[in-house]
Amino acid sequence: MASDTLSGLTVAILITDGFEQVEMTEPRKALDLAGAKTQIVSPKDGAVRAWNFTEWGDQFRVDRLLNKARPDDYDALLLPGGVINPDTLRTIPAAVAFAKGFFDAGKPVASICHGPWTIIEAGAARGRRLTSWPSLRTDLENAGADWVDEQVVVDLNLVTSRMPDDIPAFNRAVITLFSGACGGVRPA
Repeated sequence: MASDTLSGLTVAILITDGFEQVEMTEPRKALDLAGAKTQIVSPKDGAVRAWNFTEWGDQFRVDRLLNKARPDDYDALLLPGGVINPDTLRTIPAAVAFAKGFFDAGKPVASICHGPWTIIEAGAARGRRLTSWPSLRTDLENAGADWVDEQVVVDLNLVTSRMPDDIPAFNRAVITLFSGACGGVRPA
């Protein structure tokens, strides 16, 4: 059932090839149904290809090239996981700077699975309580985060989740957090 909870909110979905398909499509569907406008932002032109658990998945049209996108154009950021996608994004200075811009502006950010690798590179993990795919625990702790093994964790303007099984809880927390951005940003 569609609602207007997020009406007027524009959400950037930062991805490149190898994002976990369900970690982008399900949160995007929930955001769209809540009235948000979602856009795939990518360093790759044309289309990006998903990873679907154990093999390559579907292709999705890129709405805006990363070099033409600015955090000021968006109200919130979604960082899907998969292993390939965030591992690639964290090596692209423009992708890291784009994500960092949301944290610097106090805008809400949602990240699932391996997505927090981008948060680490953006220098935004220190002092945060968050979760991720279990193999990122040491990376996040080394970056100064308080890692916990929970379905979903909200820390100020950051919501994180562990894996595809957590998507229903993740989507609920994302909608709640992002709804606060409809009336303006809250401090991070």
